[in-house]
Amino acid sequence: MARISGVNIPTNKKVSVGLTYIHGIGDKSALNICEKAGIDKNKRVNELLETEVIQIREIIDGSYRVEGELRRDISTNIKRLMDLGNYRGLRHRRGLPVRGQRTHTNARTRKGPAKAIAGKKKTA
Repeated sequence: MARISGVNIPTNKKVSVGLTYIHGIGDKSALNICEKAGIDKNKRVNELLETEVIQIREIIDGSYRVEGELRRDISTNIKRLMDLGNYRGLRHRRGLPVRGQRTHTNARTRKGPAKAIAGKKKTA
């Protein structure tokens, strides 16, 4: 099992897919890393040589913000918006959708499970 940026990459996956397990690296970034390192994207992680793993590590450390550093940056950006008190910050603070989505219906992921309203019963 290769360990890159503090993440265990699954051994039976292709390199391009395995790299996406690292927070901050998506499909396109994974393909770019494979291209820079000169590694076939269809090669399996368990087939990688130690030198290739080191090369991938160096590329990621040199030119990508991943895992803890990226999470820290995102959380500080959200805290900054909340401190400024602008609209996006208020939406984050209230736990509502930030990017203009509808909230009358939907938005259950952001708002949490629906709560029953007491005293709202039908009278026959």
